[in-house]
Amino acid sequence: MKTILELVQELKGTDVTELALVSGRFPCVRIHGAFKPVDDVAASTAVISRLLNALGGGEHVPNLSPKPTQWKNKVEGLGEVTVLAIRKADDTLQVRVLPPAGGGIAMPGTGTRPKSIRPARKSITPKPGDSGKRKSSMKIAAQRPIAPPMPDLRAPRAPAGLDLDARSEDPDSDSMPAVLRGLPFKGVVAAAAGLAGIEGLDAPGSNRADFELDAGASVPIDLDESEARGLDALLARARKRGASDLHVVAGRPALFRIAGELVAHGNPFSPEEAEEMLMPFIPERLRPILVSDGSVDFALTHETGGRFRANVSRQRTGFKGSFRVIPNEIPTLRSLALPEDIGKATHHHQGLIVITGPTGHGKTSTLAALVNLINSDTTHHIITVEDPVEYIHPRKKAMISQREVGTHTKSFANALKGSLRQDPDVIVVGELRDTETVRMALSASETGHLVIGTMNTPSAAKTIDRLIDLFPPADQAQVRMTLAGGLRLIVAQRLLPNKTKTGMVAAAEILPGSIALWNLIRENKTYQIPSLQQRGKSAGIHRLDDSLLELVQSDQTTLELALPFAENPDELAAKARGQAAAKAAAIAQPPGQPPPGGQPPQKPGDQKDGGLFARAGALFGKKGT
Repeated sequence: MKTILELVQELKGTDVTELALVSGRFPCVRIHGAFKPVDDVAASTAVISRLLNALGGGEHVPNLSPKPTQWKNKVEGLGEVTVLAIRKADDTLQVRVLPPAGGGIAMPGTGTRPKSIRPARKSITPKPGDSGKRKSSMKIAAQRPIAPPMPDLRAPRAPAGLDLDARSEDPDSDSMPAVLRGLPFKGVVAAAAGLAGIEGLDAPGSNRADFELDAGASVPIDLDESEARGLDALLARARKRGASDLHVVAGRPALFRIAGELVAHGNPFSPEEAEEMLMPFIPERLRPILVSDGSVDFALTHETGGRFRANVSRQRTGFKGSFRVIPNEIPTLRSLALPEDIGKATHHHQGLIVITGPTGHGKTSTLAALVNLINSDTTHHIITVEDPVEYIHPRKKAMISQREVGTHTKSFANALKGSLRQDPDVIVVGELRDTETVRMALSASETGHLVIGTMNTPSAAKTIDRLIDLFPPADQAQVRMTLAGGLRLIVAQRLLPNKTKTGMVAAAEILPGSIALWNLIRENKTYQIPSLQQRGKSAGIHRLDDSLLELVQSDQTTLELALPFAENPDELAAKARGQAAAKAAAIAQPPGQPPPGGQPPQKPGDQKDGGLFARAGALFGKKGT
């Protein structure tokens, strides 16, 4: 970090009007109404205290409070500077250092304003009859009251008088725009300076004689939430817009995933902005892991009451944050539009249930719906192991112990091993991701426990292959025997856009455990599972393509949106179009009229008589009689 002398010397710049320092943020100077960082290391409270002492504030620093304190001090080679400082309740220091000339800033406490750096205008003498017209802006500016020192953001002023603090003095005040609460320093000044329209005054056609934005002039700032760049505001906006994910990436604008599509919002974030936004949200215990591994996973609870699953990582352009929106309400199978038959598998007292599908296709929500079902209907002891804990299940009939990997246990395998001694009835595994975890899950499913987990596999048949292939060849025969008796249900699901592309609908492939399925697994004939699914509808088997066809027929989505998710797109298209054509023909067919190109309707008795004459003709060896 720059030395104290180097920071103060930044005020020598021709266009620099202020040096600003806030605890935990980058030192900045203001040039032409905009703040510009002058160091790449955030200033700590201790560093700012040393700077204040060096600027003659030794007697003031111990007594600093939320009320601004002002003094002056001579700096060699620079002249007399003015220092304004406050100390917030959380021990945050906030300092403004003004150069000797003032840079066009109203000097707090003096009652006067230094001369503007712009050339003065001559007064315009009104002509007779012009009494209703506006006088020169310089005269109007001279009549305005001097801005109070350190104005609050609740009454925003031009950047020349902008408060460095990003929070309201009164945390309960409704007048403080919510989008600025907790906004990082650079995000605040960028939003305020950009909305103030400073540069727009010099645009062709603007009339400075009618509107002169001089130091201390009050500027109405429309703090629309579209301009908010703080992570708090972006998280709130993601939930409000119904997004499933929010991405904050250095070099890119904020990205919301809405109905499966990424939608950009606002201006790109600089690497410094992205880091400044994300780092405060990372738990202290995970920061060393971010340094060593380059990525961390955690859950956070937003001030609006919602939870988010977060991942922060380093990549080429800087830091990247991905935030999955977790609904506030625990989902049910009905709310997810999934078949109620899925819930029947939870009635087993032991065995394995696997929820599969690609990342981001609702596996966690389905898992939470099954846990909620057991929690509501039984008095079981449920142990969940997640990384991180996403849905917080309330107390109902069951007893739930929710454990988080990294916080409450070292790994999934360790948690599963320990859970067998904790008298569980149901064990929920957030992800069956490695051999040791799958081994412990299969062992638990054999010893009188119902195990429910998720995997990232594309289909039910591939899930079985994956469970077996995780093990070395010498162990695979034993794994097949375990699955042949303990596999209760596999649900492979997809989320696809609805008809209006404003939300998502779920399509599910359901493969319940059965003797036929177990025989195929035991005999290593899993390649025949698709054939079993073709003829096993009566056994509760439901193919993914059948689910997609039902969504198209019920007008929840379109055929064009469903085809990319189908296992056999040609078959799905033929069935959907054939049934649509038959339905359209039935609607257009008048009663009693033959179908296009068909035979006229038969009269009563025609079929019977025709059959009689046909048999008679056959007896006599004559055709057509």
